[in-house]
Amino acid sequence: MTHFWTKLSRSLGHFRKARGGNVATTFALAALPVLAAVGFSVDYSSANAAKAAMQSALDSTALMLSKDAATLNNTQLQAKAKTYFEALFTRPDAKNITINASYTADGGSTVIVKGSADVPTNLLGIIGYNQITVNGSSTSKWGTSRLRVALVLDTTGSMNSDNKIGALKTATKSLLTQLQDAAAVNGDVYVSLIPFSKNVNLGAGNFNANYIDWTDWESEPAILKNNKPNNWNDIGPGDSCPFSNNNHGFGCATSPTSSSTTNTIPSSGANAGLICPSTDSGRKDSTKIGIIYNGCYNSVPITSTSTNTVDTGRNASCGNRSNCSCSGNGNNKRCVQTVTTTTGYNHTWIPNARSTWNGCITDRGNAAGPVSNYDRLVTAPSNNIAASKYPAEQNENCSPQVSGLSYNWAAMRSQVDSLYPLGATNQPIGLVWGWQSLVGGGPLVAPAKEANYTYTDVIILLSDGLNTLNRWNGNGSSTNTDVDKRMYDNGAGTCANIKNAGVTIYTIQVNTGGDPTSTLLQNCAGSPDKFVDASKFFLLTSASQIVTAFNAIGTDLTKLRVAK
Repeated sequence: MTHFWTKLSRSLGHFRKARGGNVATTFALAALPVLAAVGFSVDYSSANAAKAAMQSALDSTALMLSKDAATLNNTQLQAKAKTYFEALFTRPDAKNITINASYTADGGSTVIVKGSADVPTNLLGIIGYNQITVNGSSTSKWGTSRLRVALVLDTTGSMNSDNKIGALKTATKSLLTQLQDAAAVNGDVYVSLIPFSKNVNLGAGNFNANYIDWTDWESEPAILKNNKPNNWNDIGPGDSCPFSNNNHGFGCATSPTSSSTTNTIPSSGANAGLICPSTDSGRKDSTKIGIIYNGCYNSVPITSTSTNTVDTGRNASCGNRSNCSCSGNGNNKRCVQTVTTTTGYNHTWIPNARSTWNGCITDRGNAAGPVSNYDRLVTAPSNNIAASKYPAEQNENCSPQVSGLSYNWAAMRSQVDSLYPLGATNQPIGLVWGWQSLVGGGPLVAPAKEANYTYTDVIILLSDGLNTLNRWNGNGSSTNTDVDKRMYDNGAGTCANIKNAGVTIYTIQVNTGGDPTSTLLQNCAGSPDKFVDASKFFLLTSASQIVTAFNAIGTDLTKLRVAK
């Protein structure tokens, strides 16, 4: 344009100095500036419209390329960029269109798309300008801020109602697709899956790990140790189960690792004399709901021995008597039977082998209660402190196994398909293990964070009810303040610890049964910058809304934007 005005000014100067010509020539020459100005206005507007359309097409092309640029070679990248752009840039008047795309992954992923085109002029041609070149550039950046998400999913028994477990599976797989599509390269997005009920499942194959605490597993159950059944010393093989007839509420298992019950103690076979308490089916000891006790009492007879002469004389005989022998000759021959009488039984607790563990662990601490807030923190276990380790608990309602941070999307979808609903609700243990998955610990490994990136750590907690049970408290009721306290505790519980560590929490209450709105979940939702954030709490009244809620959170987390 500068060149145009310079040329026009020079022409006007020559016109001012000219002295020849007639009126028509003078008029024609005088009209040139007017025509040039009109032509400039018309053609400039057309070129500007083309440039705006080009910029919009470049922006969209850059965004679409960023989804798979990392997997394309340069030839493929250029071809896709051209295809995307030409589908979006609908200006038939534009000629000589050129598009160039580039991708880099230094300090994050960047796609730059540049374009140019010639727009023919209509009126400026009279002064020698037959076209105006327009160009533009768009940059889409992803990866300078990476994302790590822990999906903490309620898989308790109540999730089996109103198709909540089915909707959860659909919504979770949809969210995984959103997160996968947002990752330009492997490692941009990691996800962990933490199903929970009263417990979490670390995987039975980890029974030799030094982070498992076997204190409770190997101890005689406290409720039985401190309150033996009536006539305990008289109970042995062939007798009725001593637990189902009193206030313990247990049954006798058919074998050391079985949860099925039998009415009599086996008197023969491999398990003869073993008294194996199984689940608290009667819920008489509410803190043990779902427990399969990890051993058996070995009933050892208490005996007394006596000898009786059963026959004497020349023809003395033991007959069919067992433990009988004869000695002497003639009339002095004497046959004596040794009789052993069982007067009772001693019962010794023998733990099951650790290899029979089903992978379930409960809240950290000891049998009496929490210790040093280990249950609310992700402090690494110490070999010297049993309460800091993860307590093995053989729970028949054990949750599906957890999985650590991964971008193996196919494996995660398969794991989601295998979720099943069992057990009571302990949101704090789910939360703390969601946090554990983000930092690593136990069997979960968190990949190291690279210095060239910033990271956003997120926990999404979905639960369909209120807390009912943890290791120490709860009776199966719809509310339990002792369980809740560990989770919130006026800003000093697990939720606060997680947010203070820099993690954002989204919470979802699936309330299809008319429960009260969970103040606990409302207060737990938030971030380090906004400790309680109502926008991160979702109250749902139908299972179908799980999909909508997960989609909204996924959009919030994975949204790409044009950086320049």
